[in-house]
Amino acid sequence: MPIQQTINERWGGKRVFVVTLCVLVLSVVSLVSAEPSTDFLVRDSDFVRGNPNAPVTVLEYSDFTCGFCEKFFHDTFPRLLSEYVDTGKVRFVYRDFPRSPGGPGLRASMAARCAGEQGSYWPMHDLLFNSDQQFSVEQLRGYAKKLGLDDMKFSECLLSEKYVKEIYQDRIEGGTLGVRGTPGFVIFITSLPEDGEMVMIPGAFPYDVFQKEIEKVLKAVPADQTLEHPSTSAIPVPQGQGIDS
Repeated sequence: MPIQQTINERWGGKRVFVVTLCVLVLSVVSLVSAEPSTDFLVRDSDFVRGNPNAPVTVLEYSDFTCGFCEKFFHDTFPRLLSEYVDTGKVRFVYRDFPRSPGGPGLRASMAARCAGEQGSYWPMHDLLFNSDQQFSVEQLRGYAKKLGLDDMKFSECLLSEKYVKEIYQDRIEGGTLGVRGTPGFVIFITSLPEDGEMVMIPGAFPYDVFQKEIEKVLKAVPADQTLEHPSTSAIPVPQGQGIDS
């Protein structure tokens, strides 16, 4: 049966709840962490899917070579898009959490950002999760061509490795939130990242888990900040239970 436990610890002045899976039991527990700055939770440089002014933000910390991340993309993400993102209730942000230095996942993350320079971050994101996850330079150039991107600009960007520092900064910031593997999700009120309660979902949980937690956060949104104009250390999850470490 579901168990809910609250630990009287604070992270940055707020309670951070973690939805975790252990022996097939869903639990909601608090995340005990240090007290870092939370300035990075909402930033202008993000590639946002959905209404940028949506009342609730979902951050996904992920790696394009992660099997459970691919599972989330195919099994859960489409319904989140149709029910919450496309209706303007949630702004969805992808953050990089590379699992190995210099590997294909890092190249894929760079490719997505290079595509973003030409306005195609999310189309590239979707192509990457629909691929065989080898991510050679030639394969990534082929994806860029498929999207109609300028090959020279894309290739120069990719080979320059100009985004490596930012990609690893994402990982560091995710770690301060308690992300220990991929995928990891953080849900909070967009306008109150410093003050509102925060929910973490560590793993590729089914849609109904995301729905339950998003609805909780939506109910906590101040009345004057509800949607008006819809737009078109952490508790570990055992290996094999919806998360790649």
